[in-house]
Amino acid sequence: MLLPILYQDNWLVAINKPAGLLVHRSLIDKHETQFAVQLLRDQIGQKVYPVHRLDRPTSGVLLFALDTATARALTEQFTQGVVQKTYRALVRGFCAPEGVIDYALKEELDEIADAKADPNKPAQTAITHYRNLESFELPFASVKHPSSRYSLLALQPKTGRRHQLRRHLKHIFHPILGDTTHGDGKQNRLFREQFACERLLLHAGTLRIVHPVYRHELSISASLPKDFEAVLSAMRYAQNPYCLIINF
Repeated sequence: MLLPILYQDNWLVAINKPAGLLVHRSLIDKHETQFAVQLLRDQIGQKVYPVHRLDRPTSGVLLFALDTATARALTEQFTQGVVQKTYRALVRGFCAPEGVIDYALKEELDEIADAKADPNKPAQTAITHYRNLESFELPFASVKHPSSRYSLLALQPKTGRRHQLRRHLKHIFHPILGDTTHGDGKQNRLFREQFACERLLLHAGTLRIVHPVYRHELSISASLPKDFEAVLSAMRYAQNPYCLIINF
């Protein structure tokens, strides 16, 4: 598998991570044989150091350093909260035009990977800004309504808690489509049946950092994957099948 490289210089490399690819080896997924770290190392012929994470089902911008000093400098930017991240997510329901989710999250622990972690650790501050980019009302009846509503959001997490976006959207009753852990099972099944959608509809679209050497702002973007775009196109058509584009 060749990974799409979005940016590369002597210190950094960024890829557009496909949905379903693990960043590195995990105790939880011992059977997996492909990881972004190893694939990228083999592809560019040198060691790489991940400086942040993306959940396995999330696609989008994933940044690596090419040496330990750069890795430390970038990790510090993430720790200090100066990195700007923008995601796209398709969620259930009509969302407000914009808003802020300020809801502390307890750390999610895995029985295997986090066996030695403190289960009584207090909840940590977690803040997410969102903006509604597009709304859909589709002719799919639900238990209580004759149609189904959805929103395409731009999400900007101001903190970096595990599964923050997925948990925050669940908290405000707008779960992300395709989320099998924090989502709506009935809606996920509907999207599989209607749109052949087998993925989490969450994509890391833009990452802005201060370049650790040049000291200018560096913005790295990844366009929506074809499968995500295909779902949006199918939804637009289902919402208004009689709207045709004719070129004269």
